[in-house]
Amino acid sequence: MDRNEHEHVIEVTDLRRVYGGGFEAVRGIGFSVARGEVFALLGTNGAGKTSTVELLEGLARPASGSVRVLGHDPFAERDAVRPRTGVMLQEGGFPSELTVAETARMWAGCVSGARPEGEVLERVGLGSKSRVRVKQLSGGERRRLDLALALLGDPEVLFLDEPTTGLDAEGRRDTWALVRELRDAGTTVLLTTHYLEEAEDLADRLAILHEGLIAASGTPAEVTAAQPSRISFELPENYFLGDLPPLDELGVTGHEIEGRVVRLRTHELQRAATELLTWARGAGVELRRLDVRSASLEEAFLGIAREASAHKTKEYAA
Repeated sequence: MDRNEHEHVIEVTDLRRVYGGGFEAVRGIGFSVARGEVFALLGTNGAGKTSTVELLEGLARPASGSVRVLGHDPFAERDAVRPRTGVMLQEGGFPSELTVAETARMWAGCVSGARPEGEVLERVGLGSKSRVRVKQLSGGERRRLDLALALLGDPEVLFLDEPTTGLDAEGRRDTWALVRELRDAGTTVLLTTHYLEEAEDLADRLAILHEGLIAASGTPAEVTAAQPSRISFELPENYFLGDLPPLDELGVTGHEIEGRVVRLRTHELQRAATELLTWARGAGVELRRLDVRSASLEEAFLGIAREASAHKTKEYAA
């Protein structure tokens, strides 16, 4: 099959997964991932991320809906899909007495068209550890080994489940650089992570799952744009909230005040900050502890969690 035959190498339609007892972990979601794209699947614990990824990897059959990876059903047509994908699990569980090189060699024997083990180990920064036993590796080094084994078959589609857990800051940045390199070479990457900075930095597009449904999706910029930016400062001495310019004229959509500290929310950050600073200059006062920041993916993520929690509270109250 030609590698360019399917523009979308992952296609999910109305996907559901139900466990024993009738618990519906995935409740009818849909998304697609284009070739050469990094797609991040995010969500709180129990949101359905792992349940979804296992269906994409062909480890289970959906209760209903469909999954297509490289044009095939990954469960029913596993032989057509598995040789063209790489999977990095949260924990590899490799024999502790084997060396790094022996582990890679053993895994290469299970992979079609495996690349040279030494080359892949060098690529993930483990070239100097080839003779070290797995049990002697640090947690971060074991994650690098997990990634190396996922790359042995030069996969067209790479599933990365929490790839930088246990890595230090340098290791995390090195892994990010490698993911970008793979994407630029045409590899499609589906990523799950608890590090929102990682998703914001790497993902071309993302979806945030909550209770088995997609609560938000799009590019990181599109998802964060739905959340307001923030301005916080301490009220000048002898001034009160009512002494500020009318908040609606600042483009402020909401506010809180805690003691002397005011927090404003706005979708027009430049306008609000400019008007506020112009007022302060005219009044001859200093806005101490001034903090002006755009919306982030973390705020969008927490906003979704808060909205869902508030909705649930209302349901209980009703």
